[in-house]
Amino acid sequence: MTGCMLYSYQPGDASQCLKSSRVVFVGDSVTRGLFFQFMHTVDPTLPKEPPDDGAKHSDHSYVSGSQINFDFVWDPFLNTTSTLALINPPREHSIGGQSERPALLVLGSGLWYLRYADTSGGLSAWEANIEAHIEAINRAQNKPADEVILLPVEEIVPSKLSSERLDTMHSSDIDAMNSDLHHRIKPSANSSWSQFVGSASSSRISLPSVFNKMLDDSQTQDGLHFAEAIVKAQANVLLNLRCNDKWPQTFPMDKTCCRLYPWPGPVQSIVLASLLLYTFAFLYCSRTEAWVVSKERLPVIIFGASISIIYLADRTGLWLKEQKQFNSWTFGFLCLASLAAGLATVRRADKDLGFLNRDQTDEWKGWMQIAILIYHYLGASKISGIYNPIRVLVAAYLFMTGYGHTMFYLKKADFGCLRVFRILVRLNLLTLTLAYTMDTNYLSYYFAPLVTMWFLIIYLTLWIGSQFNDNTSFLVTKIMLSMGTFAAFMNQAWLLEGLFEILERVFFIRWSAREWTFRVSLDQYVVYSGMFAALAAIKIRDNHLTEHPVWPMFVRVSIGVSATVFVWFMYFELVQESKFTYNAWHPYISSLPILAFVALRNATPFLRSCSSRVFAFIGKCSLETFIIQFHLWLAADTKGILLLIPRTNWRALNFVLSTALFIYISHQVAWATGEITGWICGEENTLPTTRNAPTADPHSETVPLTMGGTGNSCSETNTPGCPPRRWVDRLAEGTGPHHSPDFLKSWSGVPLRRLDAKGKITVWAGLMWLANALWTSPLRH
Repeated sequence: MTGCMLYSYQPGDASQCLKSSRVVFVGDSVTRGLFFQFMHTVDPTLPKEPPDDGAKHSDHSYVSGSQINFDFVWDPFLNTTSTLALINPPREHSIGGQSERPALLVLGSGLWYLRYADTSGGLSAWEANIEAHIEAINRAQNKPADEVILLPVEEIVPSKLSSERLDTMHSSDIDAMNSDLHHRIKPSANSSWSQFVGSASSSRISLPSVFNKMLDDSQTQDGLHFAEAIVKAQANVLLNLRCNDKWPQTFPMDKTCCRLYPWPGPVQSIVLASLLLYTFAFLYCSRTEAWVVSKERLPVIIFGASISIIYLADRTGLWLKEQKQFNSWTFGFLCLASLAAGLATVRRADKDLGFLNRDQTDEWKGWMQIAILIYHYLGASKISGIYNPIRVLVAAYLFMTGYGHTMFYLKKADFGCLRVFRILVRLNLLTLTLAYTMDTNYLSYYFAPLVTMWFLIIYLTLWIGSQFNDNTSFLVTKIMLSMGTFAAFMNQAWLLEGLFEILERVFFIRWSAREWTFRVSLDQYVVYSGMFAALAAIKIRDNHLTEHPVWPMFVRVSIGVSATVFVWFMYFELVQESKFTYNAWHPYISSLPILAFVALRNATPFLRSCSSRVFAFIGKCSLETFIIQFHLWLAADTKGILLLIPRTNWRALNFVLSTALFIYISHQVAWATGEITGWICGEENTLPTTRNAPTADPHSETVPLTMGGTGNSCSETNTPGCPPRRWVDRLAEGTGPHHSPDFLKSWSGVPLRRLDAKGKITVWAGLMWLANALWTSPLRH
């Protein structure tokens, strides 16, 4: 349907919605076909077409296993006594017999008035009858059913009609009838604005005008009755009309057709109000005579305004949502266009930037994020040949997590709490804010929880016995023990279930152990590959292996092996029977294409000195794009896409506009989050996920894969002629004491500002615990 997301109802969902109720269809042969498909969708044990007993023009009654009574009344003119009794029920039925009132009443008529115009009175008689029925329903004290649906008159395919039907049924008459229905019922009352403000439609009757848009001339043999697939889709529309607004209005919001968005709960309202008040307070305090926003207060204003826009986009009807539509040509075009943009902005530095330098890793994160975004936008997860490489890209992010943090801790041996707090806040500030403002589950934004968990595992692994980290054998053994222990923990489901039960009892957090096991198990070894890669890079540097005579031969062999691994992996993932088959292999082989890419990307000084500006730009805000896409660009908690322009045929323009808005907000939030993190923790944020490059020593040694590199003569100090430092080296340098940003100095009276990082985080943790305890949603963060 245009501008909203249909839910595909399964028998269990439909039976639960209609359990122990009555469903009545009244009408002609078209309505009868819809009745049987609707009934079969709800309960597959019931027939999907009328019995072949010669009694076509008769009533039908069935009872499902969940005690749903299905009745079809044959009345193509909607004028029999039984039909009038349904439309105008007795007063005692309306007041005292609520259990007898149908949950759904579907009325369909029109074609028989045209086919037998001589006896029925034709178009004028139909108009008079429909007008009387609509007025009776709208004026009645109580509706004749919980949901009353009047079907549009079905459009015909004249070229396929029999001569008898062609003489009496004309498309112009059908158009006039549907126009009359439209103006009488006015389905536009259930508009985007009514959904936004939370008001229901004023009409008591629903008109599914989309039915005729679903028809396909090739899917009918007689020009009148359409194929099973179309009628089944129409039956699903009826289920959406009846049931969508009856389900609990909780995350994920993937049923946007025929449904009003919920008002925020009490605690959620407090969170939203606090965010808005804080944002407007900073905006007011930062005003000048020219109403120019003060830069010192800009981070909080940007962050608060962005969260507000995200909320309006995905928790109101301000903008419409639609289902994703996969198209292989669109997927290929977007990938090629992105690649062209990346290659067109490739720039070469004056010097060799070194192994896995900052520009290169930003570029790596950027093009991977673009591929993941295209994959999500088009809903390509069902295509195994696309899903499998995307899984490797997610694993590559975790590989960089293992590599970067291991490099830092082995170089600096700084296991202080301040850096831990800084990383945890930087990774989770946006995610936690969205979890509370959007009333979602923290684990649903799975990337931030994943990298948070792996950072803590890396920290604990390297912190335990850190005084012996210089001993390679001890360090390798420790990493292997960590890997084995974690694998054993994940292999015992009861351990994680027990941990999550404790979190629920103590912190009121309800997480799915099954879902988290799936997310973690897929990539449970690739982080350790990153840790071993960091250790290998350090040992190559410390032992000056690049100066060894066999190093050029080693590089050539590495290039050949890496290219072979790439070809093998692409063949292997394509021949897998399904993505589920591939998932069983993924934890054990995902490191191979990643290591192959790292070797090839750093094979020569030329490759190490080149990077794409477009890809690097996206890479600098990759954390934010991954999280914000859930609600702004995608929609309905990633289940659909956002429409800034409410027309499906403008989808290409909508893609361009929504992408521009999405990237801009993500980039601004990345900067704002980094600044706010610096205030909370009292130190400059130098994490790889921020846009701000550290200001420490701009040079350091490199680990080239060829003898032609310049890194062999570089030291830990400033050395002229050395290439720019790698991002992990800059990360390792740390920073000096940090003064709180100016945008909070005017708030010196606020007690929170006087606390150190531990105190601030303790206060926020306490507030989250209180919010969890008071939250009324069945899903908790």
